[in-house]
Amino acid sequence: YSPHPSIIKALSTVSPVPLAAGVGGGVTQGRRSAQIATYADANGCLAVVLNAAVDPETVRMVKENVDIPVIYTVIAKHQIIKEHIEAGVDILNISGGKETAEMTRIFRERYPQIPIIATGGKTDEQILETIDAGANAISYTPKTTQKVFQENMEKYREEMEEEFDEDVE
Repeated sequence: YSPHPSIIKALSTVSPVPLAAGVGGGVTQGRRSAQIATYADANGCLAVVLNAAVDPETVRMVKENVDIPVIYTVIAKHQIIKEHIEAGVDILNISGGKETAEMTRIFRERYPQIPIIATGGKTDEQILETIDAGANAISYTPKTTQKVFQENMEKYREEMEEEFDEDVE
């Protein structure tokens, strides 16, 4: 979704934890991203996030307008980010799917001082590999409510089947 102040306002009003607000990407850039970032800052967001598609000038405009960290998303190991960092990126967000650990290692070597948040992966092993590669923090997308409910129902059915089998014997 394109970032909008109404989304930031709604989330910041009800969230029990600090937020990092998405303020730019493929569709939203330039002055509009800077305005939304200013709004996010004023509404108590902890950081703002710019997706890989933004140019360094957008990073510069956002950085000039906020007093909170600017996070920049890296999506490919061959992505050139030097100008983005020079424009004011404070934190990298590595999001490379199955290549996240490798990308984390590459960008940690290139930029040893910049903090890195990385997507965690689907297993504990993938998360640990990404931490070992140099991530300072891991972002994790939990199972959906539907998936949790489905797993619980399957467990309940198995328990009922075991109870039934014991009762019938």
